[in-house]
Amino acid sequence: MPAELVEVIEALALRRPEPTAAFIHRRVCDIADDRGLAAPSYSSVRAIIGAIDPGLRTLAQHGDAAYRDRFELVLRRSAARPNEQWQADHTLLDVAVLDKAGAPVRPWLTVLLDDYSRAVAGYTLFLGAPTAEQTALALHQAINPKEDPSWPVCGLPELLYSDHGSDFTSARLERVCLDTKVQLIHSRVGIPQGRGKIERFYGSVTSQLLPHLPGHIPHGTNGTPATDPTLTLEELDAIMEKFIVTEYNQRTHSETDEAPAHRWGASGFIPRAPARPEELDLLLLTAAATRKVQRDGIQFASTRYLSTVLAAYVGEQVTVRFNPRDVGEIRVYFHDEFLCRAIAPQLAAESVSLQELQAARTQRRRDLKRQLRQRRSLADTLPVDSRYAPPTPAAVEPPTIENSPPRHRLRLYATE
Repeated sequence: MPAELVEVIEALALRRPEPTAAFIHRRVCDIADDRGLAAPSYSSVRAIIGAIDPGLRTLAQHGDAAYRDRFELVLRRSAARPNEQWQADHTLLDVAVLDKAGAPVRPWLTVLLDDYSRAVAGYTLFLGAPTAEQTALALHQAINPKEDPSWPVCGLPELLYSDHGSDFTSARLERVCLDTKVQLIHSRVGIPQGRGKIERFYGSVTSQLLPHLPGHIPHGTNGTPATDPTLTLEELDAIMEKFIVTEYNQRTHSETDEAPAHRWGASGFIPRAPARPEELDLLLLTAAATRKVQRDGIQFASTRYLSTVLAAYVGEQVTVRFNPRDVGEIRVYFHDEFLCRAIAPQLAAESVSLQELQAARTQRRRDLKRQLRQRRSLADTLPVDSRYAPPTPAAVEPPTIENSPPRHRLRLYATE
């Protein structure tokens, strides 16, 4: 086949949108006839189209992003030790839970993953769009030691790797990383390949955990749950923690051939801890409005918190910070300096979330109002209290015809 016809076939095949082989064959036959050349067969045209470089065809038909995702060389980051690099990301879960009003909503999950061991260091579940506050709460859990000994991952990472979300690029997170000497880097805009390891964890959650839960949303159903959701966000949080601690972190990873929790602690290294944990709380925990220290402690969220340190600050305005997962204690700051941890005596023995506390208060108020309605209804049915009522005057009988006094008859005059 003449070289000029080959170039025409390739030029037509690389047009956008991609034409069919039949269209290219007809066009080439017309061009060959105009130039006095022998028309190529259909099979020859198809063979030339099939021999075009796949990268060139992808670039021509689908653009730079598709070519990059399929053909560009990438350099996979691999950490050499635990806590050398953590990855952070969000995902909208394929499950529906019930919000406070009983309406089905889809929760978000934020996860911090250790690159070396693939162990989950911390996470947070929440409703609504991702914010810097939710990221800070997940980071707070990841850095601090856990109460469960089977979840050993803790300490400060050397590097935190995330995307360009507004919460990850916020001034709050930058200040946290600056004060804790953690290098914060972001993936290139529109290039998610560097976050493949954490995306793989999300795939494990989607395929191994969520299908077993009520309210699961199968792929391709446009957000419609397969079954009616019955879980609350707090119940899903407990299930998620159990899955992470007892299943994912303890199961042998296919790439490392080790369980993530074992690989993280096998080297026996000592994780780097913040110099002053109180300052980390100041940066990461949720800030509440200022409170005035009373003689019997601090009133916060309808709960009384006490500490002997507060004796010297009665009448002063302080700042209260708390962890929404556990309101058994609060952190108290005075002029942005850590003052003490105040505890609620009735809550300190166990972890109680703020949502659980609010639900309990609401239920108690409803019970009292129901009792009040019952008592009032009973009171309304009681007879009238007549103990000190004035006596009722005797009834006067109306006069009858027999005993009625005689009437004076009307006098008539003839002159009228």
